[in-house]
Amino acid sequence: MINCNHDFGQFHKYELEQWIPHLEKGLKSRLQDHQHGELEQWLEMLNALPKVTPSKIELKHRISIGSQQDLSIEQQSKLTQQLLSLHPWRKGPFDVFGKHIDCEWRSDWKWQRLIKQISPLKNRRVLDIGCGNGFHLWKMLAEGARCAIGVDPSQLFWTQFQIIKQYLPDYPAHLIPVGIESLPTEALQQGFDSLFCMGVLYHRRSPIDTLVHLRKMLRKGGELILETLVVDGDENQVLMPKDRYAQMRNVWFLPSVAALELWLKRSGFKDIKTIDVSKTSVQEQRTTEWMTYHSLQQFLTPNDSSKTIEGYQAPTRAIITASPN
Repeated sequence: MINCNHDFGQFHKYELEQWIPHLEKGLKSRLQDHQHGELEQWLEMLNALPKVTPSKIELKHRISIGSQQDLSIEQQSKLTQQLLSLHPWRKGPFDVFGKHIDCEWRSDWKWQRLIKQISPLKNRRVLDIGCGNGFHLWKMLAEGARCAIGVDPSQLFWTQFQIIKQYLPDYPAHLIPVGIESLPTEALQQGFDSLFCMGVLYHRRSPIDTLVHLRKMLRKGGELILETLVVDGDENQVLMPKDRYAQMRNVWFLPSVAALELWLKRSGFKDIKTIDVSKTSVQEQRTTEWMTYHSLQQFLTPNDSSKTIEGYQAPTRAIITASPN
C-alpha cells in the first residue's frame, strides 16, 4: 500500500500543513477505488533496489544518479530488469547507475523551452499538477526551488519517481498519487509561488473551472506556467474532437492561443504571456526500448505529418505564463 506519511511530515517545513487533509483524503479514496493490480509487486521491487550510496548526482543538465562503477555486475543486471519492469517510461530521460532510460518523451526539451522565460524558481514553493513520474520536479530543485510538490494519479509514475527519491531521500521533492480533484478548491492562505500545469488542460471537461481552480492555489504574485495543446485560429477558435485526438482518449477542448489567453483573462489572471508555441516532432515523442507502444509517428496521417490520424491539426503545444489578479 502506498504510504505518503513521510512526505506529509515534511510539509510543515514549507508552511503547507493545511494541504495535508485534502491530500490524505484524496489518496485514501484513490487507493480504495483504483489500486493498480501490480502495485504490490512494484513496492517489492522498490524494496529490492541496490542499497548503495550514489557516487555522484546531477540534476541540472540531466537527471543522473550514481555511476555504473557503484554496482557489481550482478547488481547492474538486476537493476536493468527492475527498471524495465516499470514499462512504459513516458517522461525523461534518466540515468540510474549508468543505465540510460530513454523515455517516450524528451521532457528535457520542454524544460529548455520554458526555464529561461519564467520567474526564477529559487526559494519558491512549487506545485506541479499532472507531474508524471516527477522528471520536472528534480529540474525544479536544480533551479533552487524550496520544495517541489507533484500530484499525478498514476501509481506507475509514483513508483518510477520513488526510484530516484530512494537515492535522494533528503531532497524536498514529493509526489502524491492523486488527481487535481483532490486539491483544495477554496482560496488558501498559503498558496504556491509557482504552479506548473502541463499536458492536463485538454483532459478537463470544464477548462474554465480548471483555470479558476489553478488560480486559487496560487499566492498573490505567484505564477502559473501552463502548457497545453492548441490549434491555429483567432480567439473564437476551439476544437472539440468528435472522439479521439491523435489516438488519445479523454481530449475535450483544444483552443487557439488567442482563445486560451482569453480563457485565462476571464478566469481571473493577468500578465498573460505566451512564451512558446511548438509543433511536437517525432524526435521529441517516440517509441523506445523503454516505451514500446505506439507513439506520435503512428498517431499522424501517413505521408502527411501535418495532420493527426483522425484528420485534425497535428499536435502543437503552447506555454503561457500568468499571475492571479
